[in-house]
Amino acid sequence: MPATPPSEMPGVTLLERGWLSSNSILLHGAGEGAVLIDAGHCVHAGQTVALVQHALQGEALRALVNTHLHSDHCGGNAAVQRHFGCTLHMPPGDWDAVQAWDESRLSYRATGQRCEPFVPDGRMRPGDSLRVAGRTWKALAAPGHDPHSLIFFDDQDGIVITADALWEHGFGIVFPELDGAAAFDEVAATLDLIESLGARRALPGHGAAFSDVQGALVRARQRLAAFRADPQRHARHAMKALISFHVMEVGHEPLHALQTWLLAAPLYGQVWERLGAPGGSLAAYGQTLVEDLCKAGVLQRREGEIFSA
Repeated sequence: MPATPPSEMPGVTLLERGWLSSNSILLHGAGEGAVLIDAGHCVHAGQTVALVQHALQGEALRALVNTHLHSDHCGGNAAVQRHFGCTLHMPPGDWDAVQAWDESRLSYRATGQRCEPFVPDGRMRPGDSLRVAGRTWKALAAPGHDPHSLIFFDDQDGIVITADALWEHGFGIVFPELDGAAAFDEVAATLDLIESLGARRALPGHGAAFSDVQGALVRARQRLAAFRADPQRHARHAMKALISFHVMEVGHEPLHALQTWLLAAPLYGQVWERLGAPGGSLAAYGQTLVEDLCKAGVLQRREGEIFSA
């Protein structure tokens, strides 16, 4: 889990994680307190706190801001709040659902994912700005992957925090499409927005920082075009990615337990039906996807248990 050297981006530390936990980005405050963007998954909460503590080097953490509320980005919120006593700010779209902690209105029940409840202190709206150590990070609406997602842009140094709107090689699952909403156009518009910024460096939600933003946009648009041409390809990709994420979340489990999880989380049955009910049952289709993931080297099956590779 490397931290991007400060010399490459003075005042900014990228805490690069894996796929279960998103990256966290620390904006150092030069005496006024630092701001953390995203807090990883609850399974890694202790690790997140330790990484942030080390990166702060004695500096105070005054605020935590979420780009969006998927479990891999906000699951560590409560632990970070408890440890550092910082305020928490989130996009406004899910505010009421968080206040009520309604996991049916959030994504956690539908996806069968875990997220420790947290209490936000304020909203971070599109158009708002974060002022940190003389830099201004402007919050911009970036729907597509999530309808309420934000990205942040510092036009002084041309750095964009893209969350899951743009990775070096793609972008995150387009969750509204899985719910039957048309959102590929929103992905395209968000990619256009990122291009319009003229950013010279991108800090993604997963993976290393990169400077070839234009190249990443080309790859993202090619991927988007493939999904638009065959929406079922996107649905199958999403099912596999979410199964892989679940195995990372639980560590390992028998196939029958994974099938039970698939049947209990509403999203997967909806997607399976939209795919035409392949395999005759969701449990059988889940087994087929697990076998595909094992053949691809993403998962492993040992002594009846499914593990991440």
